[in-house]
Amino acid sequence: MTSSAEQGVQHSDFRKYLPDLDTPRFQAIAQNDAYGHAKELLEHHRPPWLYGLYVHWRKLFEEPFKGVTNDGTVRPNLFNLRDEGIPIDAIVAAAETVISQLSPAQIARTLLHIDSPEWRSWSNPEFLVSDKGIRLDEITPGLRGAVLALLEASLSPEGYAKAVAAMRINHFLGELVHAPRVMNEYSYNFVLFGKPDAARPWGFSFYGHHLCLSVFFVGKQIVVSPWFTGAEPNLIDDGPWKGTRILHEEERLGLQLMQSLTAEQKTQAIVYRQMKDPAMPKGRWNHDDQRHLCGAYRDNRVVPYEGLLVSSLSADQQDVVRAILSQYLLYLPKRARKLKLQDCAAWFLETRFCWIGGCGDADPFYYRIQSPVVLVEFDHHSGVFLANAEPAKFHIHTLLRTPNAGDYGFALRRQVKGAVEQEYVWEG
Repeated sequence: MTSSAEQGVQHSDFRKYLPDLDTPRFQAIAQNDAYGHAKELLEHHRPPWLYGLYVHWRKLFEEPFKGVTNDGTVRPNLFNLRDEGIPIDAIVAAAETVISQLSPAQIARTLLHIDSPEWRSWSNPEFLVSDKGIRLDEITPGLRGAVLALLEASLSPEGYAKAVAAMRINHFLGELVHAPRVMNEYSYNFVLFGKPDAARPWGFSFYGHHLCLSVFFVGKQIVVSPWFTGAEPNLIDDGPWKGTRILHEEERLGLQLMQSLTAEQKTQAIVYRQMKDPAMPKGRWNHDDQRHLCGAYRDNRVVPYEGLLVSSLSADQQDVVRAILSQYLLYLPKRARKLKLQDCAAWFLETRFCWIGGCGDADPFYYRIQSPVVLVEFDHHSGVFLANAEPAKFHIHTLLRTPNAGDYGFALRRQVKGAVEQEYVWEG
């Protein structure tokens, strides 16, 4: 098992793969802001593979929301309304502070209907392809502080720290490749859905490069799903935030679990032995998501179960699965996280763990844990801005989905009774 020191060395290896900033691609991004950079994709179709993916995303977006499933059929009655003890009054007050500082033009862009399909139009590349709401690097410090205060009030302390670390690593990458107007600490969009209320459904989306959070509330219950968190590199080795690192625990625990398996169990868990395996069917790997299945716009993806049943593992190994899931549930406040972890454990009889790649200390890998109530993915990527042609330990993508219509709080929204009486008689 890789030691913490060895893991740190693997993450700091990114310095060997700094790109040539004199190439046309990096010259262009250095001269552009977020909008000019988006034009490169949307008008000039550069890079062509990402433009092709964007066109596909928009086709997926046209489909009505159904939810991720394992067989195409949404299983009912998996999620119930409950009191998770979140500080909803403080969260609503923080949201109202944001709203009070918005201009009329910002209100028109930022306050959307609770059932708006734009919940689903987030994406994690640095290209601003869904320009809605307010962008943090363009607004006043006061309004930006109010948005961050809402994020902090909504998430756990450790979850908020993780989000801030991801934003700072994005800033660090922007400095490395001389593109600070495209990638910086505040190059994120924020949009509200519904009216902030202590009892009624509402929520917000916070999204940008390597950090996308969909946050839904109903009463004292919270759903943070789907979310995406990535980093390239995942370690800041210089400057005021030196030492900042994320996604190393998800990496360490995943490898710990895999290395603890018997040879027979590994055979059951491994789906493909190579990260880009010749045995993979068309579409199992693509340039952007690579091995991920449930990234941006994949709201209705059918993901068949693969791998090893978690219920077949020893008690100690199941504890490692719990520890992995706890990391993926870190954005949730403490009581909500505890309840969600209990939900996940209750489905271990139908939870699968699968793996792609090697399982040596230095090997890059992908893993997925999937059940009717949660799906998490971890993937080591090849370089997008850095020059490593093969997947490396310092470029990591992670995500969480709540299958069976749990994303965006859809399954809970359907259980909330209308607040307006349907009967109406004019009595004038």
